[in-house]
Amino acid sequence: MIKGSTGLVGLLGNPVKHSLSPVMQNAALDAMGLDWRYLALPCEESQLRIVLEGMHAVNCRGLNVTIPHKQTVANICAELSPLAERLGAVNTLLPLAKGGWHGTNTDVEGFLAPLGKRELWQGKKAVVIGCGGSARAVVAGLQTLQLQMVHVIGRRAEVLSQFVADLQQADAPLHAITDQDPNLRRVIEAADLVVNTTPVGMAQHGDPSAMPLGNELWENLPPRAIVYDLIYTPRPTAWLAQAADRGHLCFDGLEMLVQQGASALRLWSGQQDVPVPTMRLAAEAALGT
Repeated sequence: MIKGSTGLVGLLGNPVKHSLSPVMQNAALDAMGLDWRYLALPCEESQLRIVLEGMHAVNCRGLNVTIPHKQTVANICAELSPLAERLGAVNTLLPLAKGGWHGTNTDVEGFLAPLGKRELWQGKKAVVIGCGGSARAVVAGLQTLQLQMVHVIGRRAEVLSQFVADLQQADAPLHAITDQDPNLRRVIEAADLVVNTTPVGMAQHGDPSAMPLGNELWENLPPRAIVYDLIYTPRPTAWLAQAADRGHLCFDGLEMLVQQGASALRLWSGQQDVPVPTMRLAAEAALGT
């Protein structure tokens, strides 16, 4: 029951009506016995600053941020975590006692969760499809795994070049390659992990049977390679279904959603014992899986 004492947490984005975060987070809040409710709050970019001021004024306990506001919010925050500052993208906000918001990014932690122990990835090669906001978090996560190389595939050379320049580090060097590069097939043939960060194949985006970079290229993916699609609607995507049929180990984006949400809830509540299985079950039930 919502009472006068009930605290507010929520999600800012546009659109947000399809989000699984409310059902997932409210299940966790119930299990933790917290008198909070989590709401999806649609917000136009032009209203973002005033909405954040209003949320702070009514003692909002914390916020998630999703498309298309992750980079814009980073420019509004009173302070940023080192990771959020490096990425230029924020997905989690904590209110500051002095006013304004502290911005951080839990997408990186969420992405890494299914991949297991870091030492398993040392010296291996990863491929990231796309160079948008989600790809920034994915690459930042991959750069903690001591990989030999991370190839980032995109359509426009100038956007790729800026992406690599922003995130390049001495460890796990980034290499940009366009989707028309004649060496693309060779890159796929050497991959140990491929991650799709684009909306290609999403139920709400064009053709749900579409596959990133087309169909034919994936016949060259070595059997050892893990296939990771950040999309979770449909579940599985056509790309993951095809990869599973070829015997690849596959992950979708639902676990990333759950884990980044759990990390945000730990930050808001100050409690480390967050019921991750409860969150996962609630999200799966909402998807009908």
